[in-house]
Formats: sequence, structure tokens, C-alpha cells
Amino acid sequence: MRVKDKYINPFTDFGFKKLFGSEPNKDLLVDFLNELLQKKTGQIIDLTYLPPEQLGRHIDNRKAIFDIYCENEYGERFIVELQKAKQNYFKDRSIYYSTFPIQQQAEKGQWDFKLNAIYTVGILDFVFDEDKEDQDVFHHEVKLIDQSTKRVFYDKLTYIYLEMPKFTKTENELETHFDKWLYILRNLENLTNRPKKLQEKIFGKLFEQAEIANYTDQEYAEYEESLKVYRDLKNVIDTAFDEGKAEGLAEGLAEGVEKGKAEGLAEGKAVGLAEGIEKGKDAAIRLTALQLKQEGIPNEIIVKVTGLSIETVEKLS
Repeated sequence: MRVKDKYINPFTDFGFKKLFGSEPNKDLLVDFLNELLQKKTGQIIDLTYLPPEQLGRHIDNRKAIFDIYCENEYGERFIVELQKAKQNYFKDRSIYYSTFPIQQQAEKGQWDFKLNAIYTVGILDFVFDEDKEDQDVFHHEVKLIDQSTKRVFYDKLTYIYLEMPKFTKTENELETHFDKWLYILRNLENLTNRPKKLQEKIFGKLFEQAEIANYTDQEYAEYEESLKVYRDLKNVIDTAFDEGKAEGLAEGLAEGVEKGKAEGLAEGKAVGLAEGIEKGKDAAIRLTALQLKQEGIPNEIIVKVTGLSIETVEKLS
């Protein structure tokens, strides 16, 4: 096999599951989650991987496919998701996914409704549109808050999002163990050697598992395919959104001018721009889905990225 890079890209499906989703490397996930959560109730000692595909309570309900789904020794559930590209209604999807581990805790017969904690962790290879002007906050931890008291109302449901493009610390600026984890996620693919600041035993194992030269021919072929899907996905989405925005803005401006004849040109342009932006979003999403289909990306991944229904994706041609 011909190795071009020394270490895998952790934002590929293969790379992410190789490092965090396999039983032999469970200690990597445990260490990462302990640093991420800093749980006051005690550290995670062990995790059990649960089936990633979850079905609704009825056969016709929409299913969910998690990247990593696991449970610790206290019965707490963890959904760990890698999101490679912007998705329409991404936050809605996170909330929807968290309902599966809630419903699964229901017991038959007499039950007092006591629930174990649920954590949804999103490692994002993009920045939320609403937060792109704020470069200081990349680690979002969301709970149910009482607006009157500003205190946590319910502490068993937590959503954590890491906007990785905002993490820009260099090796010399790394201060905490968590900093080092984020640095690895952000830079692993581009490293040629294990950095001097990352000499902890857990990172020694991670770099060993991430080194492509250690893979079998079969593993290397699977990684190369996963890397191709990742790069095609990023390229298609970037192109499609640019084209969709341009198309929507042009259409909106044209409509705005027409409305401007009756309502005043300035107001017409404003109305047209607003409507054009919305149409541009929809056009971009559908164009993205279509181009992904043409690239041979599986429908399940297209649904996850775009937020469109599987029925809509299947009908695109």
C-alpha cells in the first residue's frame, strides 16, 4: 500500500470509529469524555458500546443511527456524534436523537419515571452560523435553565458541541489535558510526528492506533474510501451552498425589483433579498443532496448531512 499521510484523519467515519468506537480503544473514549465532562459525580470508569441503530417505538417511526452510543457503569447514556458539514436543523436533530435513550429507560409495569443522565456530544467540523462572529466560545454546554433564576432546572440532559474550526491553539499554547485532546482532533492528519507536549501514555496509544503504516491492506483500503467520501462531501457541500446562495440571491433580487415597482424600489429589494435567502438555503440543500448522490455518497449519509427525509433524497434525480 502507498501511504501519503502518517496519521489518519479523525473526521472520517473510519478514523473516528477506529479511535473511539472500537472495544480495544475504549480507554481513549473514556479519557476524552472524562476531560470533556469534568463530572462532579465521579469519573467514568468503564463504558459499554450499545447498538448504533435505534428504532422508534413503532415500526413505522423514523430510526436514528448514532456514530457512537454507549453506557457507563452508572447507567448514564452517551451519544457521541461527528458532524463533518453543516446541516439544516442540526440542533433539532440532536434533540430528536436524545429522545431515544430517554424512551429506552421506560420500564414495564410500575415505574416512578426516574431517569439516568443523558449526554449528547457533537464534535463539529464547522461553525454555527449564529456564532461565527464569536471566536472566543467554541465549547458549548447546554442544559435546561430556569430563565427566572438562571440556574439549572434539570441536570440529567446535557448537549455539548465543540466547534473545532475555532480551536486554534498551537502546541506551545496547550495548557490542559483537554487542550491536548482538542489539538489532536484538530491537527492529527497533518502531523508528521508525535508532538513533545503530548507524551502522556494515553496519547502514546492514540498515535499508535492512528498511524496508517500499522494498518492491514484491508484497513487501509477502508480508510482511503472513507477519506474520499469525507473530501467529496466537503467539496460538494461547499460548492453547492455557494451556488445555492448565489441562485437564491439573484432570484430574490429579481423579485425584489418587480415588487419595488409597486412598493418602492428600496423596500422591494429588501423583501426580495429576504425571500431569496430562504430560497437559496432550500436550493443549496437540495443541490447538495443531488450532487452527493451523483458522487455515490450513501443516502443515509446524505440524510444526516442535509436534514432531508430519506424519501426526498431517494426521489432526487
